[in-house]
Parts: sequence; C-alpha cells; structure tokens
Amino acid sequence: MSSASAAAAFTPEVERSTRPIWERVRHVIPEVEWPVHAPLIAAINELKRTRGAVILAHNYQTPEIAWGVADFRGDSLALAQQGAATEAGVIVLCGVRFMAETAKIMSPEKTVLLPDLEAGCSLAASITGADVRRLKAQHPGVPVVCYVNAYADVRAEADICCTSANAVKVVESLGSDRVIFIPDGYLGRYVASKTSVEVILWEGACEVHERFTPQELREYRRLQPGVHVMAHPECPPEVLREADYVGSTSGMIRHIANERPRQVVLITECSMSDNVAVEFPEVEFVRPCNLCPHMKRITLPKILESLQTLHPAIEVPADVAARARRSLERMLAVGRASVTT
Repeated sequence: MSSASAAAAFTPEVERSTRPIWERVRHVIPEVEWPVHAPLIAAINELKRTRGAVILAHNYQTPEIAWGVADFRGDSLALAQQGAATEAGVIVLCGVRFMAETAKIMSPEKTVLLPDLEAGCSLAASITGADVRRLKAQHPGVPVVCYVNAYADVRAEADICCTSANAVKVVESLGSDRVIFIPDGYLGRYVASKTSVEVILWEGACEVHERFTPQELREYRRLQPGVHVMAHPECPPEVLREADYVGSTSGMIRHIANERPRQVVLITECSMSDNVAVEFPEVEFVRPCNLCPHMKRITLPKILESLQTLHPAIEVPADVAARARRSLERMLAVGRASVTT
C-alpha cells in the first residue's frame, strides 16, 4: 500500500483537525476535492512535526499545498531565507529544482528535500555554466548579473545575482556601463528599459510567461471592463506595455494589499491567483490558466512520501555552492546598502 493510500481515509478526526484550513480555503478549493486532500494534509502536518521539518511553498503551488501544509509561502529567494532562519533541520521545498538548490546553498547543514527531482524549469535549463564562461570570454571584463531562476553552476559563474524585484537596482549598483544579464531575455529587456546601462542579453525564457500575448490582455479588458491587469516582468515587452502594474510575485501581493482593486488579473502562473485570493477574499480574481508543468509535479502524496523517506535530498558540490553563495551574498549586500543609505 502506498503512503498516499494509507493516509486516504477522511475520518471524523481528520475532518475536525483540518476544519480551520478548510474554512480558509473553501472559496478556492472545490468542496468535492476536500475529502481527498484533507487526509494527506493531516498526515503531512503530523509527520513534519515528528521530523522537525519546515515546508516552504512557492507562490505557484496549488492552494492545498500552499495553505494546507506550508509553513511559509513566497518567492524563491524569500523561501530560502525563511528556511535558513528556522531551527528546522529538514526543509521540504515545494517548488522547482533551482529553488531547492538555493535553499541548500543558504542552509548547507540542513537536509533539503525536493519531492520530485523532475521538477525543473525551462528558463533555468536554457543556460549552463559553460555558456556563461563563453559569454565572459566574448565580453572581457563585463560583469555578469544572474537572475536567481538559474541552476547553481550558472550562479557560480556570475558576479552577482538578482531577483525580478531588485534587478534594476542590482544592475545599477555595479557602476558599469555594460552588463551581461542571464538567463531571462524578457526580464533583461525590462531592466534595459529602466536603466541607461547597456544590457547584453541571453535569450532564455519561462515557458509560462512567454505564452501570454497582448491580445489576451486586451480581451480581458473587453470582457471585464475596469479589471486591473498585473504582469510579471518575465513576460514579453509587448505584454508588459498592456499592463497596469508590472512587478514580481511579492510585488504583486504588496500592490494588491495597498491598492485593494475590486477585480484583478495576474498575468503569471495560474495557481498564484488561488493563493492570493485566500488572503484577499474581497478581491475578484480573473484567472488566466497558464500552468507550470514543473510546479505541478509537486503533489501532496509526493510531499508525504518525501517526509517519510527523507528523499530525494538536494546536494550542491561544495565548490559550486561557495561561488554561488558569494553571488547571492553580493546581491543581499546591495539590499542592505539601500536600506542604510
């Protein structure tokens, strides 16, 4: 019998223990699905306490994971920081592999589990460490800025990392007339539009965000007059020009909290709308259903099995981790400097 089957009974005890969670998510999870999710949620929450584990869920995870079992929700870097700040010896990263690598780099002494090793990323897979070395040879002396949505061997070759929220600030912090920006070409173009620094691009892309079109956004406005359109900067520039707000996943959440629009459409991975709707039930979310196939490889049964077996565990070679950590620390130093000056 599989671990999922063993935890499948929706008993009165399970119903009672998960009722507070259900009350919070009932407007984003169909009631007919709850008897399937609840036993697994109860089993996972009990086992993570036994294991001394913390569960981190990216904003693109489904709500039964994000709100049912996760201790922290957020973007990839914030999750790694939360994992490092906890006393938990085991981190279960509900996201994709480059995120789990970040968590391991920031918490090398901890066990970092990724419930499915096949949870990859089209953007991260678009470039290798060897590609970065070739770029540096082609552009001697030009600093390399690496978006954190990259694998550890790529970040190890960079001078500094950035997030979608701080990319412009990081680029300008280098004091260089030119930078190499990897791996997201669309995010790089967005950065270039916001700074006078010349940006040398690598043409990687997220398979979710690159599918959006300006015609889709105009259709949302036609069907839902007054809808507030919010887009992630990984989208093509012609899509961003149609948006009312452009920002990272954390930026979108802050913007909704501050502005409280009546109706919004988030031009990003579909599950984020469900998760944000839990926090803002008064806001109507128009849902564009572009799903990330890699994020969706993480499921409750896989999380349970990962906690039971403490597998699959993520490892990053020490020399790669040390160089990748350096590029992360340089980025964090830019953030600290902006706070204190």
